Amino acid sequence: MSDESMQPVEDFTKLESIFVRHRNCLLVRGQFTPIFTGYYLHLMEHQLRYENKMDATLKDLLAVLSLHLTARPWAETIAWTVNLRAPRVNYFVTGGSTFENITGRLFTKDIREPDRNMFYSQTSVSGQEPSTTTVDLDTNDPIDWIEHFYQQSEQRPAKCFRLDDEHYALLVAQPDYDEEWFEEVDAAKVGAITEVEQTKVLETRKYQFNCGCSKERILPTLASWKNRLDDLFQGDEQITVNCPRCGAHYKISEQDLSAD
Repeated sequence: MSDESMQPVEDFTKLESIFVRHRNCLLVRGQFTPIFTGYYLHLMEHQLRYENKMDATLKDLLAVLSLHLTARPWAETIAWTVNLRAPRVNYFVTGGSTFENITGRLFTKDIREPDRNMFYSQTSVSGQEPSTTTVDLDTNDPIDWIEHFYQQSEQRPAKCFRLDDEHYALLVAQPDYDEEWFEEVDAAKVGAITEVEQTKVLETRKYQFNCGCSKERILPTLASWKNRLDDLFQGDEQITVNCPRCGAHYKISEQDLSAD
């Protein structure tokens, strides 16, 4: 085993935002092992297990949302929800640059079958009304989803790449971009852009897989049951409450809810 493979994995995935001069394109790229490691540690801690293809799709979504966040203003918090017909599953991912966190989960139980595959994006900025975008989906690949989202919602083309060794890249066209050059960029060429083009690193951001939820934050969501504890617990000593953002399990007792 090489010395490099023995190095400890950092907690954060670092993403570079790079302007490609003369092509008028923005390149965002990063290596996602830290986020994926945090994600799997989370699954182990809360005894969560997803089917392999769904697990891979959720990881792609975590990566692609991180890339998109880095291409957007710092103050934005973005949440994506994807409803698929086959397999019948809902994906949810959310994150923001301010707290440098990204999280997500999937739902397979008690969900209604949608009429068509749908992608929902909600962007929030403190003090402003959230903006929501809805996009129809034709495939089950998150790489296609983000490209379609940019074309429909952002009104500009983008290319997203799933590369080797858990690297991902997003190339976003800016005003007056070089269309011919952009169309020719593929997975091989995107990795060499900083070597063959004139570029400038605009900024570096970092993200970790972290929801920020806790038992203390979950309890207020059950406040309406405080005077109906018998209905809530139905004779059980504890109930299990799942975080809607990351799927974490929390054991709640009557004493937890009756405490002042």
